[in-house]
Amino acid sequence: MKTQKWLLIIVLTVVSLLFLFPFYMMFAMGTYYSEALFKKLPILPSGYLLDNLKTILSADFLRTYWNSFYVAVLFTFVSVLMSALTGFAFGKYEFKGKKWLYGFILLTMMIPGQLGLIAFVMEMKWFHLNNSHAPLIIAGLNNAFCVFFMTQFVQSSVPMEVVESARIDGCTEPGIFSRIVIPFLLPAISTLGLICFLGSWNNYLLPLVTINKPELYTLPLGIANLSTRYRTDYSASILGLTLGTLPLIVLFLFGSKTLVRGLTGGAVKG
Repeated sequence: MKTQKWLLIIVLTVVSLLFLFPFYMMFAMGTYYSEALFKKLPILPSGYLLDNLKTILSADFLRTYWNSFYVAVLFTFVSVLMSALTGFAFGKYEFKGKKWLYGFILLTMMIPGQLGLIAFVMEMKWFHLNNSHAPLIIAGLNNAFCVFFMTQFVQSSVPMEVVESARIDGCTEPGIFSRIVIPFLLPAISTLGLICFLGSWNNYLLPLVTINKPELYTLPLGIANLSTRYRTDYSASILGLTLGTLPLIVLFLFGSKTLVRGLTGGAVKG
């Protein structure tokens, strides 16, 4: 048994290093002078890191970092809250047209989001919300996958007997949701929080068509703008990609168990 255990540890360690090697290569390439990248494949870091760092900081990189962070946090909050409320309604209430409405939400998951992008941009223009971060956050109100995921989790993990007992004791519906249902949904909330945060952090297309002001750029736009301003400085662009990827790796390392637990928790009846 000990031999098998150590063999498994060695195999998993090797696989993990193979998956992390591309990220290491990004970091190593970001420490070189741009022209040096075309001479040979860099394996060890070089001493040009601070110069490349100055280059990306001069492009207001910290502001784009902050823009991406607070937009991702607000988008996650809006998406998780709305999906939890909607999932509770679909999972524990009976009302006219429930099946048709839920079916329509599932139908929207089959339609690529790019098809509705023009209409969404025109709607935001009508509300005078373009060239702001509002469209990036409001988009979280319309997340069919989160609604589907939360509905399934509510149906399988929130006992109806507990909800009925709270009603008999005189608890209001908002009180039932906040005091009774939310604790049951913590695994799903954590999972959807990670998924929504990653989706918003990596979102490029929606900011591209709704934001024109450089001071409002999110990280994907900031990196793209960096590569436009410094066409030959590939090392600075790669270093920007590395810094943009680092929070996602850290988030996944600390939240992977929560992600797996939330994905599997709603699949078990009980």
